[in-house]
Amino acid sequence: MSALGRVVRAGVARRRVQTLVMVLTTMLSVTASIAAGGLIVASTDPFDHAFARQHGAHLAARFDGREASPGQIAATAHAASVTAAAGPFAVASASPRFEAPAGLPAGTGPALDIAGRADAGGPADRLELVTGHWLTGPGQIVLAAGDGDEAGPDALIGTRLSFPGLPGTPRLTVVGEARSVGRTADAWVVPAQIAALTPAGGTPSYEMLYRFAHAGSSAQISRDRAAVAAAVPAGSMSGAQSYLTVRAEVNRQTATFVPFILAFGVLGLVLSVLIIGIVVSGAVTAGTRRIGVLKALGLTPAQVGRAYVAQAVVPAAAGALLGVALGNLVSVPLLHQADTAYGAVSPVVAWWIDLLVPAGMLVLVVASALAPALRAAGLRTVQALAVGRTPRAGRGRTAARVAGRLPVPRAVGLGLAGPFARPARSATTWAAVALGAAGVTFAFGLATSLNRVQDGLNQNTPGQVQVTTLRRPDGGAPPNPPATAGSSATGSAAPGSGTATAGTATGNGHPGQADPAAVGRAIAAQPGTRAYFGTSFDQAHFAGVAGAVQLVAYQGDSSWGTYQMVGGHWFTGPGQAVVGHGFLTAAGARVGDTVTLVGDGRSTRVRIVGEALITGDDGKRVLTDARTLTAAGLRASPDTFSVELADGTDRATYLKTLDAALEPLGAQAGATVGGLSSTVVAIDAMAGSLTLLLIVVTGLGVLTTVVLDTRERVHDLGVLKALGMAPRQTAVMVVTSAGWIGAVAGLVGVPAGMALHARVLPVMAGAAGTRIPRADLAVYHAPQIACLALAGLLVATAGALLPATWAARTRTATALRTE
Repeated sequence: MSALGRVVRAGVARRRVQTLVMVLTTMLSVTASIAAGGLIVASTDPFDHAFARQHGAHLAARFDGREASPGQIAATAHAASVTAAAGPFAVASASPRFEAPAGLPAGTGPALDIAGRADAGGPADRLELVTGHWLTGPGQIVLAAGDGDEAGPDALIGTRLSFPGLPGTPRLTVVGEARSVGRTADAWVVPAQIAALTPAGGTPSYEMLYRFAHAGSSAQISRDRAAVAAAVPAGSMSGAQSYLTVRAEVNRQTATFVPFILAFGVLGLVLSVLIIGIVVSGAVTAGTRRIGVLKALGLTPAQVGRAYVAQAVVPAAAGALLGVALGNLVSVPLLHQADTAYGAVSPVVAWWIDLLVPAGMLVLVVASALAPALRAAGLRTVQALAVGRTPRAGRGRTAARVAGRLPVPRAVGLGLAGPFARPARSATTWAAVALGAAGVTFAFGLATSLNRVQDGLNQNTPGQVQVTTLRRPDGGAPPNPPATAGSSATGSAAPGSGTATAGTATGNGHPGQADPAAVGRAIAAQPGTRAYFGTSFDQAHFAGVAGAVQLVAYQGDSSWGTYQMVGGHWFTGPGQAVVGHGFLTAAGARVGDTVTLVGDGRSTRVRIVGEALITGDDGKRVLTDARTLTAAGLRASPDTFSVELADGTDRATYLKTLDAALEPLGAQAGATVGGLSSTVVAIDAMAGSLTLLLIVVTGLGVLTTVVLDTRERVHDLGVLKALGMAPRQTAVMVVTSAGWIGAVAGLVGVPAGMALHARVLPVMAGAAGTRIPRADLAVYHAPQIACLALAGLLVATAGALLPATWAARTRTATALRTE
């Protein structure tokens, strides 16, 4: 082995503390960088990546089984431009009833499009199993995994579903959840099960899934659809869904996450770079006297520089390898949370991140070690040997004199002056702690604001009970039930309904609708009813606004069940409306302006009196009094009623008696369940995980910096101990040196985190098609700011405790003999 190799090996083995510090620092920095990089990549076009991975269908077409045979439908796989096809799959639409929580009636779910599919693979639209297992026979059902499952992915496994509207009331057990990137069905059963889910005398429809050679635009999809339709009898294609529609929806949801993930990702990457720079340069600088010894033994400055760079690279490489393994482990739950939010994320870190991050960190280690190593190697031999034995001229002396005049204990004064002996290192440590404090502050504000937003969205479904007036078909479930126990309300739907139903603005009403007046009388007569109002969900047109707009019309006093307002006030009578931000943008209007509702041969002017927090329908929703529609020649019939109970009323008992009174009318009552948006859950989870990672990396950075600083000044500590400094005073000095850097960093990091919160939240809201109320943004108050400002002090103090304890316990003679 060459002399240079022996120097490197001996240095790594001899300087165990510095070697361990290098390994741990590099490991945590690589871990944080891989986690941040993995999330950033996961947030970049997640739908496109999942679509390619699952061979998603460019077009999902539905055919009427009465107009075309399965053979004719299957022949469309040979239409022009088709490169791959799957199907035909028989499809039945049915509304299940599911097991309910204790104390509440059984819940009725919305109608499901259930496809008969033998396996999850195939040439198009390969399904990814999220939890459970695939179908093994009749009596089983696999549900489509939504964009998020707040109760957990295993919550529905084993649930029994029944279909009372079908002959024989079929019963199925949920055995798994799977994801279709193109959302081609709501559930899957084996093909033999479809017959039992088809009404007596009915014919199932059929679904075909296609991939085309050219499908990058709506025009190309339209041409491909026309070619498929031409291959079957005219009129037999009953509908089709383009993947571009699903893609736009997923990308809009992704855009909500990207700003905060980028913020955390950049914080993590910069923090890792800073800490690597601190530790590596500090470790090399601490060996300056040893460099003098090597020069005295005949090594050239270039050899000394290479030797110390290698002594930094060897433990850093070991730490990088460990960091890759740990980073992938840490990324698993983070990517799962991203998958819950996006519904289209690979559960593993991209392979090139595992190569790029450690390589980049090693380059950073070399760059950080090379400059101080060459600088120390350029010193004269005698000058390098004197380091640690003679005091440095000038550096930190002025700060020490000023601190000595302060009315504080001497140990505290020495600690306050300590950072000025190494100003560059102290400044970098300060920046790292400030970034950590900014991350904690931002995470606190993000979680608090989003929870307030969720509370505001829950106001969109007011009251403790929801009643739907849509009749049960054949004694089964209503086509569009209210938000009941066991269902998930995200707050994006209109009051009392998970989905907006067919417009009754034309005055024709819903053919399966119970008499709203009779339903209202039944609610009013029910003991325990304090207040109620009805709502209808219609499509309407406004002059100057392209396309139909979701219109929610209220009958009765709705002042107790308003949306959360962003600006203005709730409507107080006909001719007034509250709208979402998307509508204001589409109409080019603002609160106080007047728009024209176009009716059936008539129109009426409507004044916008408020802007509400609305995330559904891209924010293009209008809320108004039902009498506003009358003025436009339209008629609204309530689809749902929201009911507020009197104090002391037992909801379970109320529901049973009200449901019994409504059953003859064909209506149904259900308990309102507070929504919990999967978006909010996923953001909270990811923010918490990333904040914890930032805190750990920051704390370790402080720990390693103080360890190196303490080891470097061990001879000075020996002198102070010889002059009478007690162990407790030594510990106080070391902790103070790091603690006041953390305190100052906190004072800067907290405002930076607040500014980041004020910048990122509106961008996230804009991606969701809304604005955030000022009350939801005003989450920082004096007590919270004071606590957050202490975060930097606490992290720095915690990081300094271990080296402070070591310094206090070191014997005077040992310290004086140590380099």
